[in-house]
Amino acid sequence: MKKSIVGGLLSLGVAFLFYGSTFSEAKNPAVVTVKGVVEDVSGQKVGNATVWLIPAADVTAMAKTPIEIKKDATNDEPLEDNLAANRDRYFKAKSSAKGKFSVAGVTGGKYFLYVEPADNRYLPGGDKSRKSLTSSELAAAPVKIKVSGNVPADAKYVGTSTCLACHGDHEDFKSTLHRNGIQVIGKPSKLQDLSRFPQFNDGLNKLMAGTTFWFHSYDKTRSFDKYQISDKAPADLSSVSFTATFFKDTDGKLKFRTENARDPADPARAYPVELTYGGGVQKQRYLYRVGANLFPFVQYNSQGDAAYGDRSRKPWRDYHADWLFNEETKKLANPVQGKSFDKECASCHYNGYTLTKNAAGDYIAGSVNDADGEMDIDGDGEPNEINMGCETCHGPGSAHVEAPEAMKAANIVSPAKLAAERSSMICGQCHSRPQGNLKNDQPVNADNKMMLPGTSRNTYLTQYTIREDAAAKDYWPDGLHSKSHHQQYTDFIKSSKHRNGNHLVACADCHEPHGKTKFAHQMKLDSNSAESCTTCHKNKTDLKQHMAVTAKCTVAADKITCSSCHNTKTMQTGAGLGKGMDGRDGKNYWLNDITSHLYDVPRKDNVGVKGVEPGKAMPIPYTNKCGAACHNTSAL
Repeated sequence: MKKSIVGGLLSLGVAFLFYGSTFSEAKNPAVVTVKGVVEDVSGQKVGNATVWLIPAADVTAMAKTPIEIKKDATNDEPLEDNLAANRDRYFKAKSSAKGKFSVAGVTGGKYFLYVEPADNRYLPGGDKSRKSLTSSELAAAPVKIKVSGNVPADAKYVGTSTCLACHGDHEDFKSTLHRNGIQVIGKPSKLQDLSRFPQFNDGLNKLMAGTTFWFHSYDKTRSFDKYQISDKAPADLSSVSFTATFFKDTDGKLKFRTENARDPADPARAYPVELTYGGGVQKQRYLYRVGANLFPFVQYNSQGDAAYGDRSRKPWRDYHADWLFNEETKKLANPVQGKSFDKECASCHYNGYTLTKNAAGDYIAGSVNDADGEMDIDGDGEPNEINMGCETCHGPGSAHVEAPEAMKAANIVSPAKLAAERSSMICGQCHSRPQGNLKNDQPVNADNKMMLPGTSRNTYLTQYTIREDAAAKDYWPDGLHSKSHHQQYTDFIKSSKHRNGNHLVACADCHEPHGKTKFAHQMKLDSNSAESCTTCHKNKTDLKQHMAVTAKCTVAADKITCSSCHNTKTMQTGAGLGKGMDGRDGKNYWLNDITSHLYDVPRKDNVGVKGVEPGKAMPIPYTNKCGAACHNTSAL
């Protein structure tokens, strides 16, 4: 459990707000009774649950403290941390056997209603824990609180096909990139639909047509792209270590052959390419097989241009070619077992991920069997689901499937009924960059398992990570904005969306996980429209006025939207966007391609960044009129 020392930072910050004192409103000292009922999604009443009224003022006070990114932090979970520090002071009531509760003596103020179930049958939070309400609003009528069920400890994964058999209204999930991230080459499964991504396999098609890459100019100081890669022989052939030629073999399958440019007597090696990895946005990689394992090789940047001077922004980028050539012996090599996709990457992709080590020392990844799955990866003769599935976010579904209709909701996780901090954690385990038990980016525990949905942030940090989040190299020099991809949650928890006294936002407030909308990145509303923000920020509907007052900006409001300033592209995964820029030589400013979720507006002077030269903390994502005034990028 987290530390709940009243003398700690959190308690010092909110002691003056405790129950019975400043909760009363000077102008309206009325005392009210808050009544209601606690039930699950099926309407089953939830008895013996504690309903807490967590003061919005306490959450507001917490939000003013620097968030602690560490195990047992006291201010990174706005509701659970406040409750841990103030359990003896908050208004509360127990629900009856029929789920009814009554909290008497509630004084004025705003509160979040938070349900703490009596046991593990249900999960904490409830659908009334996201937005704070005044005591008078809460007392106006009986409050119906819906809570999420939980998966029993012995529940098993059943596969997405089983889920969709009953939940056919979620067929759009097949069109999301969570379902299409990994594909058997030329054979999408019945659970995959690429119709929204017509350019998905542009890179693959180039390889299938036959392509030779020269790997040259080795630089051991770089990470995964130690070589420069070219689809034409470089002028200095002496810099070439080896070549890799992709070809469609007589059996119709894609393969590549490596040849030693430094020692022609070294026998060539051939590898089958079995899977594509990505392709829907910005990049695609290719998974080849060596023995029992898969390994990634070569990155295609869909927005890349050969004229760009930066090697990371060209159409093709090296991805661990160093595993295929030994620069010390000048000989071709096979990748090391311990670097396999199974062990290093698969946990955030496979539904029901497992990992075992066989007698030969190979780590073999597994996932749930599904008749409509992508391929048999564990050798049991049954196809596996090697992408995210329904159960990734809702938990293993066997108990839910077997339960009578009235009890189905009690045996599955409903993320929308969780507290926002637990709901976002479902996404956050993979959209951040911790280290897990395997000492890599996979957030797995000592049993090599991923956390189950509904897990608290602190349980996740203490049981599934040995390093809580990204390393220093994954941030810009300001130490705040993320530089590497899949770190949206890393940013988000530092934002005011995560901690505030009005509306505690979860990822699914803005993103539609089931793919029912057709906007990019599964947004519920078009991010290029102000509506995606002003639906909640109703006081910012006059964008022109907001820009003039807040930013002293005179750019025509119809030329930009809220996201132009507040959702800047600080992270890079592909070539970057490079729109409206003259940076083809790679020396000037570049616009990256993954959105920061801090929602701040980075400025050229990097105000508040200690020890960083102004203008150097990170690329400032503005050009033209913005650059001439506040966001000058000429020094970059």
